[in-house]
Amino acid sequence: MPTDIIMPQLGESIAEGTIVKWLIPPGGRVEKDHALLEVETDKVALEIPSPAAGFLTEVLIQEGQTVPVGTVLARLDTQQPATGVVNRVGGVVVRPMSPSGEGVDHYSPAVRQLAKEHGVDLAQVAGTGAGGRVTKKDVLDRLAKSGPFQKTTPAVQRSAEAAPAAAEQLVPLTAMRKTIAERMVRSRQISAHVVTFFEVDFSGVGTVREGRGLTYLPFVIHAVARAMKNFPILNSSWGEQGILLKREIHMGIAVALEDGLLVPVVRHADRKGVVQLAKEAADLAERARTKRLSPEEVQGGTFTITNHGGTGSLFSTPIIHQPQIAILGVGAVQKRAIVLNDAIAIRPMGYLSLSFDHRVIDGATADRFMSKVKEYLETSKWENHL
Repeated sequence: MPTDIIMPQLGESIAEGTIVKWLIPPGGRVEKDHALLEVETDKVALEIPSPAAGFLTEVLIQEGQTVPVGTVLARLDTQQPATGVVNRVGGVVVRPMSPSGEGVDHYSPAVRQLAKEHGVDLAQVAGTGAGGRVTKKDVLDRLAKSGPFQKTTPAVQRSAEAAPAAAEQLVPLTAMRKTIAERMVRSRQISAHVVTFFEVDFSGVGTVREGRGLTYLPFVIHAVARAMKNFPILNSSWGEQGILLKREIHMGIAVALEDGLLVPVVRHADRKGVVQLAKEAADLAERARTKRLSPEEVQGGTFTITNHGGTGSLFSTPIIHQPQIAILGVGAVQKRAIVLNDAIAIRPMGYLSLSFDHRVIDGATADRFMSKVKEYLETSKWENHL
């Protein structure tokens, strides 16, 4: 009996989605709740599980297409089809299919092409994707370990050597990259961006971190949330009728992905200790990278923190995440020589940057807020805030 696979409602404000990839090929079998396809919206990318076990007998929407919520994407046959499968992507194609599912692979066209180019036997490659699916990274890792498998004849080799390499390569834009580009340009056009920098001594934080497996980030989140109690204007947004002060502090944490950026939200950050903030931030980041976030988890943020120091960066001028009025950047914490009480001392130091909307706050307010964040990070008795 066929089951319709439809574009799900991925959040209250989301009206459409883009098919990034079918994780099961036409005719392939999928188990209930196993990843069937990857969908991307303007807010999140995630894998959609199959509502039932069966065979993907009819594909109606191809990869790269954007369709409204409720559109039928494909059909799943929960019984063993007797003849073949219909793929309506680019026309009607019928091919024989093993009713038992034997011999049906789970390789994407890109993986098959990469394996063909390098002579890789995909049956010998261990898959790390959803449900054991072989990804391009798995094939590349196999090549890196064992070297290319492709055998070339002298004629093929001479032909390859004679062919000039292309001077350019066009990399198609993903839906996420297009959305990021549009939002970054729009944010610069909307807000009057100004950036201020502060240097922070993380000695006190470093002492508490030892033996607890904590990074610097949850301490920064905690200090920022506390400072917002002193300067609630930082937890606001611009409105046509005035400035909208937010009563709840929901901290967005920027997470870098292979092909973009997501900002999942730690809700009620001011009500949580450092350990709880660390657990939630780490969980959100992991699920963002594995595309297991729900749309609600990337909505409703009132302030954003981006930890660019994780890759060694010292300074950054991040772009404000609309409709918020500020974003805080955290640089790498490094031991540096500083002047302390007229003597040279070595301390773990890091730079914090605040990009703020000059329409809403002035430099003096931004600097007082950052001074309070610095004060909390340097002087707090962190044992009382864990």
